[in-house]
Amino acid sequence: MKALIEVCVDRLDSVQACADAGVDRIELCAALSEGGLTPSIGFLNEARNLFSGTIMMMIRPRAGDFLYSMAEIEVMLHDIGQGQQFGADGFVFGCLQANGEIDATLTARLCTAAASRSVTFHRAFDVTPDLPRSLETLINLGIPRVLTSGGACDVWQGSERLRALVEQAAGRITILPGGGVTADRAVELLEKIQTNEVHLSARQTVASKMEFQRDDIPMGATEVIPENHHRIADANLLRALRLQLT
Repeated sequence: MKALIEVCVDRLDSVQACADAGVDRIELCAALSEGGLTPSIGFLNEARNLFSGTIMMMIRPRAGDFLYSMAEIEVMLHDIGQGQQFGADGFVFGCLQANGEIDATLTARLCTAAASRSVTFHRAFDVTPDLPRSLETLINLGIPRVLTSGGACDVWQGSERLRALVEQAAGRITILPGGGVTADRAVELLEKIQTNEVHLSARQTVASKMEFQRDDIPMGATEVIPENHHRIADANLLRALRLQLT
């Protein structure tokens, strides 16, 4: 069957692999371990040099939930502007209200900033309270594509809902299945839910080329906190420390 392949990548060697394999479209991210964050402009620039297909740039300023402050929205708008200058063909984002519904006002603002470039509403869609209603919201906003696992932890558990979303969409928006897709079962999934685009990472684990290694010293978090919690700098702790050091 003929279908479009989109691969999410957060490394230049992954971009090169996609170029070598003739992949149609990539979703360029930082930190796939966090679900994908906004990549650096340097990364985008080099990816554009390597990859001639479509580059969709993730616009997500932090990990965690999708309820953004106005300051964070300004960051997202700025990143969209920079992405347009350095070769992004489209943008991937999603904004929710505190009640879990899609924030249509902020989403529309980001779409306007994206101008004529393509847009994907990402898996923030999956944590909204009513997927059929959310889908109609995106259609009314003119969003061309939504990345979704069918509101489940992976596409296989969400496959029946994905099929229902494809039927509901009726060609008005593209349902892009993603979340737990593997290359060996992608065709099976596409046939099951009757869509013609698929999103996956298709990664393998390779050993570092570092000869000297210190596996006992982590560079990141040693625990994973829930996405509905945030770890932020504490101004009171910092003020107290400054007083001790002055």
